[in-house]
Amino acid sequence: MRHPFFIALLLGGSIFLSACGQPDVSRAVRDAAEAEADSIREIMMTVAEPRDAIAFFSRQIEIEPDEIEHYRGLANSLKRGGRNEEAVLAWRKVVAHDDSGPADMVALADALIRTSEWTAAKVVLNTIPPTHETFSRYRLEAMVADSEQKWDRADSFYETAVGLTTRPAGVLNNWGYSKLTRGDNAAAEQLFVEAITHDSGLYTAKNNLVLARTARGNYALPSVPMTQEERAQLLHTAGVVAIKQGDADLGRSLLEEAIATHPRHFEAATRALESLGG
Repeated sequence: MRHPFFIALLLGGSIFLSACGQPDVSRAVRDAAEAEADSIREIMMTVAEPRDAIAFFSRQIEIEPDEIEHYRGLANSLKRGGRNEEAVLAWRKVVAHDDSGPADMVALADALIRTSEWTAAKVVLNTIPPTHETFSRYRLEAMVADSEQKWDRADSFYETAVGLTTRPAGVLNNWGYSKLTRGDNAAAEQLFVEAITHDSGLYTAKNNLVLARTARGNYALPSVPMTQEERAQLLHTAGVVAIKQGDADLGRSLLEEAIATHPRHFEAATRALESLGG
């Protein structure tokens, strides 16, 4: 990071700015330092290792205990590190801060859902002003409605969320899975295809698409982009479903094809085939 050099460069240049007045020079240096601090925070919250980011923001809180951005950074880093229970506590501290806003409430609700505290998440979402209309908020509203099996409400929230993002693949996949759990396999299949159209690398949507098709008795793999390894994995999924639905011969055939397709040894498919005596 170039923080010391960057500030030294600005300070060195102050002799050329002195004609503009010392307050202007000080303000320029202060603004530059704040911009650099923002960049460091952004790096820590996105590309740094979660444990390094957690340590960084914990130190910053000790240095500047009133700065809300440090608490947000810590909460986000705990989430990235999979330390969800701690993330809930951290987001509660953010929400309690005088400078917190609706987006922080949404983040707290997200953390609560990650720890399966659905009732608490719903309470938090209900406190958010209706004017705060964001993708993240409606995605969580849809998930909570799903958990309560309020299907019409869930569909409405999913539809709204999709319209509020340029990257809807994940929420389309969630919506499709919701339809799948309700037994609406045709609608689920359509949503999974749409998700893959937006993100051809979203394997979970491809696997869910196979589940939706096999639930309707269609064991042929869908015509969507897939790697050789993904094809093998999807054949394995279809084979396992066929066996569970009582068609052992079809299941054996699909598992054999999965093993032959996989570029390496496919242990899961091999074990499944052995369990059939194949």
